Amino acid sequence: MSEYPSILLEQAVNQMSSLPGVGRRTALRLVLHLLRQSDEQVEAFAGAFTRLKKEVVYCRECHNISDTEICPICASTRRDHATICVVENVQDVMSIENTGQYTGVYHVLGGVISPMEGIGPKDIEIDSLIERIAKENIDEIILALPTTMEGDTTNFYIYRRIQNAGIDVKISQIARGVAVGNQLEYTDEITLGRSIVNRTEFKG
Repeated sequence: MSEYPSILLEQAVNQMSSLPGVGRRTALRLVLHLLRQSDEQVEAFAGAFTRLKKEVVYCRECHNISDTEICPICASTRRDHATICVVENVQDVMSIENTGQYTGVYHVLGGVISPMEGIGPKDIEIDSLIERIAKENIDEIILALPTTMEGDTTNFYIYRRIQNAGIDVKISQIARGVAVGNQLEYTDEITLGRSIVNRTEFKG
């Protein structure tokens, strides 16, 4: 016999608890909260996620999430388009933007190289990064990947790809004010901002 008084309630809890970090008890509390809302509120809630899934796109230039083909950062004439900050994911872009310390543009890899998880260079946006550096007038590449073994492996792979392509560009990495093993999205804005400002040359 189900622990829930309604099959529909159980199905809703199952869906909610499939989200990262949401246990079944929290999922039940959220579902019951939604159940107490008006039809209009629930429809607006569900509609926001439906529109997000159907209408959101990835920027043609940097692969950041966007409502348009070119994201606002890449489209801005006020940004330094000669400096590209390479990050793992969209959350990292938002974290760095919140510091207010960076005025260049980004390149979102969509992951890092992780043989243990079956993620290789072809599974993330490294080829498009190399193509972008080769065709655009880039002065500096900032490697702002996680300070983990996978992040360091990806940094070194990108460094070697740029070297092997014979591209003359400055390569730097964020300062190690970010603790080893940390994800950027969990780093406080002051520390992250200082890590961007005090970046060091990447020497492979």
